[in-house]
Amino acid sequence: MAELGKKYCVYCLAEVSPLRFRCTECQDIELCPECFSAGAEIGHHRRYHGYQLVDGGRFTLWGPEAEGGWTSREEQLLLDAIEQFGFGNWEDMAAHVGASRTPQEVMEHYVSMYIHGNLGKACIPDTIPNRVTDHTCPSGGPLSPSLTTPLPPLDISVAEQQQLGYMPLRDDYEIEYDQDAETLISGLSVNYDDDDVEIELKRAHVDMYVRKLKERQRRKNIARDYNLVPAFLGKDKKEKEKTLKRKITKEEKELRLKLRPLYQFMSCKEFDDLFENMHKEKMLRAKIRELQRYRRNGITKMEESAEYEAARHKREKRKENKNLAGSKRGKEDGKDGEFAAIENLPGFELLSDREKVLCSSLNLSPARYVTVKTIIIKDHLQKRQGIPSKSRLPSYLDKVLKKRILNFLTESGWISRDAS
Repeated sequence: MAELGKKYCVYCLAEVSPLRFRCTECQDIELCPECFSAGAEIGHHRRYHGYQLVDGGRFTLWGPEAEGGWTSREEQLLLDAIEQFGFGNWEDMAAHVGASRTPQEVMEHYVSMYIHGNLGKACIPDTIPNRVTDHTCPSGGPLSPSLTTPLPPLDISVAEQQQLGYMPLRDDYEIEYDQDAETLISGLSVNYDDDDVEIELKRAHVDMYVRKLKERQRRKNIARDYNLVPAFLGKDKKEKEKTLKRKITKEEKELRLKLRPLYQFMSCKEFDDLFENMHKEKMLRAKIRELQRYRRNGITKMEESAEYEAARHKREKRKENKNLAGSKRGKEDGKDGEFAAIENLPGFELLSDREKVLCSSLNLSPARYVTVKTIIIKDHLQKRQGIPSKSRLPSYLDKVLKKRILNFLTESGWISRDAS
């Protein structure tokens, strides 16, 4: 005789007190979940008959071995609470499920069973199709900076922050780029009686303000990427000496200055890689030309190139010494030949080197130059002493020669400028 208060399946005679399916068309037909899912039929009962789910409240959705022993009634209350209060409001959800469950238990059960469990794996795909990609992130390129990703504050001292007017917590400066940009939207307000033209005008003001903010952020990113702030403070010289692997030539420095406008389109690393690759290309081209020169001279092995270079160096040195000796002889010959027209005239040995050059350029004999020089200096001394004198320059001395000689004597310190 069946125990009182217990229910049994009419088909397999298993106990169905926690959960059973009752036929709405046949009397006293109650099946267990296994027989109902298999479509069991007995007597006048057919599988297509209507049914009613009878739950005693003690049925566990995840089986008796599930952690916490959550009943089907609690599972239903949990799903109602997640829909009503939203994900994350665990305290309100725990109060809705019942006093027997804490917010921590509610959170752990929902995450473990409905997100990381089999149900979550079956419902939540690994890759979400048609996901919208944010193209304004910093990795999208230097021309599309993000206004939502905050940058870390600059690593500078308090005194340097005061010098720059830098506010590290806000990553702002007291004087920003386009300081008056906020005036575009400071007076905007949305009114219900605005017509379409006024609304579009206000939208244009907002769009202009956003563009100015993007340009301001872009300039900040460039200053950070190229270390312009440490360069302004004079702190990047030692860092550059440590990071530079090779010495930068004068031509490369000039080229870097010419290509400075490209800073806004390329990151600092890309810019350095560009010049590093250009330097490698230059070295490779020089090596190729050197190898081609070896080939033209009949050298086919690298061992022979060392001997060839040593012989070429000796030849060039001999040639250089020979040209140097020839140039010295040419200078001496030229110097002697320069005064060939006046060196045999009387008074030549009394002249200095500069006076020899002057007489040679004026085509003036040394004796005549000494005479003119003596007269000019004598007149100059008499004038300084206050003695009136009349100039007695020779007749062969024209105005051009007189002016040239006076300028020479003045520059040499024989007479003062007032006398000339």
